[in-house]
Amino acid sequence: MIEFDRQKDEANQLKHGVSLARAEDFEIDATIIDPFPSERRFRAFGRIDGQYYCLIFTLRAGRVRAISLRRAHQKEYDLYVPPKPRP
Repeated sequence: MIEFDRQKDEANQLKHGVSLARAEDFEIDATIIDPFPSERRFRAFGRIDGQYYCLIFTLRAGRVRAISLRRAHQKEYDLYVPPKPRP
């Protein structure tokens, strides 16, 4: 289960057009540590409904707390997500 702040969710919807609740549907392809001074945060790249997204999250008390969710740019997705091998 992913948790998030209600006000942060409203701000995310206004800025990025997607609710943090959609992080539940997120299929992770790659995760990196996002350097942030006050707490360890992670940047995950993956898909929701076949579209590329970037999820910023942290771990608090053993729970995933979503901070931001937005569409990922193809350029950054290609940079952080290794290509899948062909069978």
